[in-house]
Amino acid sequence: MARSGCGQGHVLFRRPPSPYTALAVSHPAESVTHVELHRPEKRNAMNRAFWSEMVDCFNEIAADPDCRVVLVSGAGKIFTAGIDLMDMAGDVLQPEGDDMARRSWNMKKIITKYQETFSVIEKCPKPVVVAIHGACVDLITACDIRLCTQDAWFQVKEVDIGLAADVGTLQRLPKVIGSRSLVNELALTARKMFADEAKSSGLVSRVFADKEAMMAGALQMAGEIAGRSPVAVQGTKINLIYSRDHSVAEGLDYMANWNMSMLQTEDVMKSAQASMEKKSPKTIAFSKL
Repeated sequence: MARSGCGQGHVLFRRPPSPYTALAVSHPAESVTHVELHRPEKRNAMNRAFWSEMVDCFNEIAADPDCRVVLVSGAGKIFTAGIDLMDMAGDVLQPEGDDMARRSWNMKKIITKYQETFSVIEKCPKPVVVAIHGACVDLITACDIRLCTQDAWFQVKEVDIGLAADVGTLQRLPKVIGSRSLVNELALTARKMFADEAKSSGLVSRVFADKEAMMAGALQMAGEIAGRSPVAVQGTKINLIYSRDHSVAEGLDYMANWNMSMLQTEDVMKSAQASMEKKSPKTIAFSKL
């Protein structure tokens, strides 16, 4: 952090400039990191910078011991308009290579790079709460808790632009929504799903009247998560995702191997003591993780 003189006996501390152009990162509450899609003049369309910056941002968050929970939202009128086709056309439509094999090889590298942009959210051990207003696409299926406003709508739009969705929606959405028929309908017709249907189908867990109310609710929820043991919270997220992709028996075995070491934490005794004293877990001073 840079410092400079500011009168005799005073030191002015300045935050380093943000390394991001498509994101704005802030810390609205203790142990809470807010990642905002920040191209409001372009309706937060996902340009080349976005696809790389999300990976850098979430890798940094994953390693940050001061962060216990992440809140993701979008600046401006909508959460995101999806892929910035004008900016991305060169990568997608004209891959490098001297022949079909080499162009295909390079295209696969491009696709897997873009897939990592959303997979890194899922891989982050800190829970990710996403707050959605207006339009939304693939990104939210990689988040742990999804909230939206009454005017939000959701769309798997790729069939309308001549391709199959390839950055995680077709893989994650069937595990988020219980109805395979509904997932197929959404993916094959590109129709819009509005907030009430999104809640009834399980895509989101809460619907708010407007963005202001949603952000207040999201921050309150993030604060509740951040107030719990980071050992417990991060272990819970990791095991929920593992169990989603494995059998019950495999999940139980993974859990036993996990907790044979993670139960040996001071957080268990601290939490038990607070419970006996009728105190909130948020009153406990947990060590950083």
